[in-house]
Amino acid sequence: MRWLGSRRSGNVEDRRGIQMGRGKIGGGIGTIILVLVALYFGVDPAIILDQNPVDSGTRSQTQPQNRPADEDRLAEFISVVLADTEDTWTELFRRNGKTYIEPKLVLFTGSVNSACGFAEAAIGPFYCPADQKVYIDLSFYRELKDRYHAPGDFAQAYVISHEVGHHVQNLLGISNKVREAGSRMSSTDRNQLSVKQELQADCFSGIWAHHAEKARQILEAGDIEEALNAASAIGDDRLQRKTQGYVVPDTFTHGTSEQRAYWFRRGFESGDISQCNTFASDN
Repeated sequence: MRWLGSRRSGNVEDRRGIQMGRGKIGGGIGTIILVLVALYFGVDPAIILDQNPVDSGTRSQTQPQNRPADEDRLAEFISVVLADTEDTWTELFRRNGKTYIEPKLVLFTGSVNSACGFAEAAIGPFYCPADQKVYIDLSFYRELKDRYHAPGDFAQAYVISHEVGHHVQNLLGISNKVREAGSRMSSTDRNQLSVKQELQADCFSGIWAHHAEKARQILEAGDIEEALNAASAIGDDRLQRKTQGYVVPDTFTHGTSEQRAYWFRRGFESGDISQCNTFASDN
């Protein structure tokens, strides 16, 4: 991916080296508000009640100096990718008479507090609609390369653009509709709805790649293959087969390897948001 010398985003919060505490928060109106926010966004209130807020003073700071140069370079790369998604989605929203609100991206180490609750790096990158932030521990990229055999800078870019795709869903009101519909469903049906939402985020990732290439010629040979490989590597079927030796389709929440690669490619080849209606598709 051609990215050196490109604009860096001003929406990156670097919390690397900050270790989060998990004390108890006190009672009162603040607790009630947090619980209501958790319920609204589908978060288990128990998670909220068993943690400190982000700025509660329970985090201990480690020194940022002596970071590996490759880690800082990766952080810079992520900032450039985020900036490119900002440019792409700002223009696409403008064409449709809408205003794109740029998300924040939080870099963290080990664990982090978000408006959606306490999270550890093991869950992987995620988007929190309650605070409109993307969260990622850079160690995930080592795992993507070494454990899932999906190396490459554009594989890394795909991960960021997928999470930004969830932000786009949030801005368009899709996420709220999914939450409301899911609250009335069985767990199996709710999982199927989650799959459709995740596949649409993959399609939106492809939309970004299409327009970024058209406007700024960011792609190098093999980049799209890297993204497709990454999408396939983290399909539910492949992950379940790797971890437990068999697959249980009713428990899928993100889609199969084939589905994830298909919807990224569909977004990339069409560049048309209307082609990303996974909720109307049987695939």
